[in-house]
Amino acid sequence: MNLVSVLLRHAEPRPDAPAVVEGETTLTFSDLVGLAASTAGSFDRLGVRPGDRVAIAAWNDVSFVGAYLGALWCGAVAVPLNPGAPVAAHRGELERIDARVLVCGLGAEHLLELPGAIAAGALPAGPPMPAEVERDDAELAVLLFTSGTAGAPRAAMLTHGNLAANIGQVQSHPGLQLGPEDVGLATLPFFHVFGLNVALGVALAGGVRSVLLPQFDATRVVDLARREGVTILAGVPAMFTALLELSESEADPRAFATVRLAVSGAAELPMTIGERFHDRFGVTIYEGYGLTEAAPIVSTTAVDRSPRWGSIGPPLPGVEVRLVDADGTDVTVGDPGEIWVRGPNVFGGYWNDPEATARVLHDGWLRTGDVAVADDQGFLSLVDRMKDLIIVSGFNVYPAEVEDALMESADVADAAVIGVPNPRTGEAVTAFVVPAPGATPTLSALREHVAHRLARYKVPTTVHVIDELPRNQAGKVLRRNLADCA
Repeated sequence: MNLVSVLLRHAEPRPDAPAVVEGETTLTFSDLVGLAASTAGSFDRLGVRPGDRVAIAAWNDVSFVGAYLGALWCGAVAVPLNPGAPVAAHRGELERIDARVLVCGLGAEHLLELPGAIAAGALPAGPPMPAEVERDDAELAVLLFTSGTAGAPRAAMLTHGNLAANIGQVQSHPGLQLGPEDVGLATLPFFHVFGLNVALGVALAGGVRSVLLPQFDATRVVDLARREGVTILAGVPAMFTALLELSESEADPRAFATVRLAVSGAAELPMTIGERFHDRFGVTIYEGYGLTEAAPIVSTTAVDRSPRWGSIGPPLPGVEVRLVDADGTDVTVGDPGEIWVRGPNVFGGYWNDPEATARVLHDGWLRTGDVAVADDQGFLSLVDRMKDLIIVSGFNVYPAEVEDALMESADVADAAVIGVPNPRTGEAVTAFVVPAPGATPTLSALREHVAHRLARYKVPTTVHVIDELPRNQAGKVLRRNLADCA
């Protein structure tokens, strides 16, 4: 079954029900069917055929929704990209996946210079594609670039079955289930799997009225929550932190009075943030765990009325989890082990990268690289995570890609990058550079240099200039030593 039929399942029983709201624009489920069919027709006229890759660089707006549904409708593979990232960040990715088309929404006009790019408003008009192309569960639906469990960014392959399965797993969970009476605020970016298959995918499949906020803005979140009667609030810790930073006049205690379910993911939610949010707004934030390769949700604490701080909860229905030691043996209750995940939501591997795929998939199990312990009730708690990974506002940053960008500067002879705690974003990227002979690298110059190559959240906030990097006898950078100097 084509994933688009899951996302638009409410079009037949509830054709006139509002599905998506963006500003003054409201689209019903029937409207979405028409939008998907007409956009699919546009892609067909551009030469897109089933299996071709359609990249989408757009914020959370109607243009993204139309391009995403249209790509699925015509049997293509949707590839969401960060619309705010510089051209250089996407050029190689588009070449790697051999994208047929790149749809650029508002705010992504700078990407129109890339091969195959076309503005969302310039898609060719013509007759809509009358019916969605049949796909089976194993066929590819989405490629998402992720630093994930395998290191440098790779394109994770998510099938129609993977994405539909996780939607079903969420909807079968009594603490997470959404319905037509709900109003969701979709501010998590759709180029991130949390935004794509939860804030958008689960909401559409559940018949929710989704209010789109193109880019996160704390005051706009409060305004929309009040005006639209938002009942579902999904975010990352940095978002909830920003909401707490609003003054009483900007966000009074009743700001989120209609919210019945708030969930946080993509990074660890500090207990102090959860407690302060509840004390101020009367809303409990439930924490979950997931990753792109699992489409994405694996577990959640939304099973008790009271939060379990420090826990990521038990697995969703239909998701199997093992905690495994270095020898591949299951650990006992209370002992740490690497999280292995199995289920129909687990991805098929990385695009054209069998070696990276083999490192993370083992007999159907996804090796996450994250370490957790389980209590006697099956609640998991993270105790460690993928080595060296930096998480900024819920987004993965792998040090190697930032280091490579720094090393392209003529002022830098050597570079290493680590993450340091940051109260607003969870972590911040900190760089240590060894200057090239005669050079004097500065923070502003290096930030500008990296910003031309990588997304903004990957740009170092701090740069330390040092004589040499600490390395072991094998030449490996001792990041722990750098952390002591940050």
